[in-house]
Amino acid sequence: MLLFMVKIENNLSKGNVLTKLVLFALPFLASNLVQSFYNVADMLIVGNFSGTASMSGVNIGGQITFILTNVVIGLCMGATVLIGQYVGAGNRVGLERVTATIITMLIGTALAITVVMLFFKGPVLRLIRTPAESFAESDRYLTVTLIGAVFIFGYNALSAILRGMGNSKQPFYFVSIACVTNVVLDLVFVAAFHWDAFGAALATVISQALSMFLCIIYMVRNNFQFDFKLRSFKIYKDQLALIFKIGLPTCLQNAVTSLSFLFLTAIVNIVGGVTASAAVGAVGKFNSFAFMPTMAMSASISAMTAQNIGAGKMERAIQTCKIGTIFSVCVTWTFFVLVQLFPSVILNAFGSDPEMIQDGISYLRIFSFDFLFIPFIFCINGFLIGGGHTIFTLFSSMLSAILLRVPVCYIFGVVIGWGLQGVALGGPAAAVGALVVTIIYLATGKWRKIVIRAGRPVAEES
Repeated sequence: MLLFMVKIENNLSKGNVLTKLVLFALPFLASNLVQSFYNVADMLIVGNFSGTASMSGVNIGGQITFILTNVVIGLCMGATVLIGQYVGAGNRVGLERVTATIITMLIGTALAITVVMLFFKGPVLRLIRTPAESFAESDRYLTVTLIGAVFIFGYNALSAILRGMGNSKQPFYFVSIACVTNVVLDLVFVAAFHWDAFGAALATVISQALSMFLCIIYMVRNNFQFDFKLRSFKIYKDQLALIFKIGLPTCLQNAVTSLSFLFLTAIVNIVGGVTASAAVGAVGKFNSFAFMPTMAMSASISAMTAQNIGAGKMERAIQTCKIGTIFSVCVTWTFFVLVQLFPSVILNAFGSDPEMIQDGISYLRIFSFDFLFIPFIFCINGFLIGGGHTIFTLFSSMLSAILLRVPVCYIFGVVIGWGLQGVALGGPAAAVGALVVTIIYLATGKWRKIVIRAGRPVAEES
């Protein structure tokens, strides 16, 4: 057990705040950038070797997979916050029980989602108006990623556990190996074998499986408290309740946000067809890359906030949020400037179709105003999630997604008839709304209320 404590756990409630945050966030940032890169690699390689129909298929199938993965990541966040607060409070019993519970629960969840979605994937693709030209490619991509869902979910769960314990280095190593594997397999399956969207999906699943097994091997060799033997798979009801208390709102938040982007995909399919779908897919891949530094910093703030609140150090947690926000603003605003100056360079990397590039430029230039507000929203939400205030982050997300993003996209894109430029307005509109609501919530002071004390929940004020 001592070996496990030394190698895997990192106490983030002690030492210089800036140093701790940077040292924790950099591997986290690097792993997210690497993961984003190999997601972009799918689109780059498919776009250059398979054409717009396959690009559209990867985009649409990937959107559905992304929703399912985000739901699981939301539940994982409940475990991450609990693990962080248990580490800060020195609660080893709670730490062991919540780890076993989250691993066991997510395996069952992955298998259930796979079975259900394999039956309903066709109706879902038709519901979001998948273009006829890319329907078969979307179906193939989605089928493969659903079959491999246990690996995709498994890696995210194990990484969340390690990061909750303050360990961000090992997930970076594992995802880097997975990235190289994914790119090589993309080139083999897509460029050489011409398996198109099917090949891209297969490369993704294999690389995620590799990273999951590497994570398991590392944990077992370092005396991790969960040994992955059959007898260890247990669900503790008290920990399950806590995971759902903290994680379910984040799970729903991720689902609502992802669904809003799925509706956006459907709107794009209505106003522009397969070329517009490919363009928005390319922009989406770039955006995922541009947002990764801020997303990584947000998650780092959550982990560090959880440990510090668990240790009773609220002011240190606040300082963490401030430093992380300043960093995120610098990075994301730089991406905004690059997008405004060089949009064609970005789109040309994803394919040479002139119509796709032109659609992508008009969409990206407007949507990128979202970059100006995202760092504040992500970092403050990371702080609130780390403190267990996930009910508010759910409310804010639903407000921005349901009342702003989707209606604005539909009204300006379809009703008024501005096409992709109208659809692009949805992102900035949702971001502004979310930021206003967040500022109002901070002014109330309710965020200072302790939601978890020594592993025991207290009622959160609405």
